[in-house]
Amino acid sequence: MISLVFKVAYDIGYFKAQSLVNDKNAAKASVRAVLSMEAAQKIVTGALKEDPANPKTTVYQVVDNNPDISTIIVVNNNQKKVAWIVDMRLFFVGDFFNANGYNLTEAVENQYNIVSRN
Repeated sequence: MISLVFKVAYDIGYFKAQSLVNDKNAAKASVRAVLSMEAAQKIVTGALKEDPANPKTTVYQVVDNNPDISTIIVVNNNQKKVAWIVDMRLFFVGDFFNANGYNLTEAVENQYNIVSRN
């Protein structure tokens, strides 16, 4: 009888703990930040210290909208470039490699037919 009581108490505690984990994961998923064209333009303009009313570099397209690292295409002097926004605040132009050494910038350039002028 005592073991049955312990088993029921353990099961109740386990299900409550699992419910808290599921609630915590659901809360994380619902608070996902979304990068809009306007927000990307503000980040790019601020990073390049351009005039917000008349920026020289404009955001052409948001390719991948990921809150950790977003891929965007910017246009400056009629030349398209692949750029990256890290953590919704840091702007980066240049080659970006994944953990396996694959050049992600080159992959996006090939996918969107962007000619890079080096």
